[in-house]
Amino acid sequence: MSTVRTSDFGTRALSRASALIHTVLTVEALLLLTAFPGLAGLLLLGPDPANLPLAALCLLPLGPALSAALYALHHRSRDLTELHPARVFLRGWRLNALPALKLWTPLLAWLTVITFTLTHFSATGLPGWWALLLAAIGAGALLWGAHALVLTSLFAFRARDTARLAGYFLFRHRRATLAAASLLILTATLTALLTEALPALLAAPLLLSLLHGSRTVIAETQEEFTA
Repeated sequence: MSTVRTSDFGTRALSRASALIHTVLTVEALLLLTAFPGLAGLLLLGPDPANLPLAALCLLPLGPALSAALYALHHRSRDLTELHPARVFLRGWRLNALPALKLWTPLLAWLTVITFTLTHFSATGLPGWWALLLAAIGAGALLWGAHALVLTSLFAFRARDTARLAGYFLFRHRRATLAAASLLILTATLTALLTEALPALLAAPLLLSLLHGSRTVIAETQEEFTA
């Protein structure tokens, strides 16, 4: 009797692991495919700060792609016989492309202004502490964006309501915010030490980690802010 249970458990565990690997690989491929036009243009741009507005334009398709990937990862099946990650990804893209762009576009614009100012800071004539303030504001915007991306991917709120909730959860769930911060630091480190392409190639595992770190945010949103 115990032998049968152990065997069944091993089979289920192997099935769940195989389902997860298949889903992550499929989502990663579709994310790269849907964001490819922008990512390809980004790779062609030089490191000149004057190219920052063009870089922001190239990153626009990435917002809906990330949102669709989060949707697919959140709604993934644990059963190897019931896997449809491509179908779920495309459903997420159709549902979330426009809502994601409504938040992703102003976020990119704001980060572009901050980055451009910091790269030309010596010409502004501002005191040095302004640079630290701008960097802190930029970091806060990225963390807000992480919460907003999760919320807009999984819930059908209006853009302004999603923006308010993301700001609320920024301080309400500090552990979720710290988890998002650690992922941003990891992404920046991989980019700086290895290659700019590596975070894109590891986007699906990173997004899966973001979902895991946002469990409390998702749970409270379901309990308190949905019917």
